[in-house]
Amino acid sequence: MKTPDQIFNDNLYIERNSDLTAVELQAIDRYLHDLLAADSDHLRTTHYFHGRYENIYLDQVESTELARLLDESRQLAAELIEVDPAELSIGFWFNLMQPGQITDWHTHDDLDELVSGVVYLTVPEVSGKLVLKDDTGQVEVEPTTGQFVFFAPQTPHAVGENKSSLHRLSIGMNFGLKSTSPSHLAS
Repeated sequence: MKTPDQIFNDNLYIERNSDLTAVELQAIDRYLHDLLAADSDHLRTTHYFHGRYENIYLDQVESTELARLLDESRQLAAELIEVDPAELSIGFWFNLMQPGQITDWHTHDDLDELVSGVVYLTVPEVSGKLVLKDDTGQVEVEPTTGQFVFFAPQTPHAVGENKSSLHRLSIGMNFGLKSTSPSHLAS
């Protein structure tokens, strides 16, 4: 098993691309928007900054496409950590950024996370870059639809302003070992 320092020793982040099609990613976008529009009891919100909740948690997944994306996420994280995917728990949330919105600097090293990541579902042009920083400086990542970006949980990161006229939707994730993970990283 690799530690975050070993995984991200040479690079601040690691990119992968989803095997899901653009149509499947759009289906996830619609599913999440429908839940928001219905003010579903299956949603929980946290991190209220700049007039919006940055994290929207889903209590249960009733979308085949989203379930497949989360399975793919777990598989990719397991490859980075070098463990069996069945050993990993995943905590996830989605982040809906409307035009003009940003996400402030933060980290994900609150508990026992081994890898953090994001996958982009809907990415209009100029909808905000992911910015990661370490002791040597910072790097900007231009997100694309279907792109995963994995990084160490202790890496400070932010998202620039969505300067497009459309929403941007991403899913944030934390991965830890099931044997040591708290309930919010369940399954």
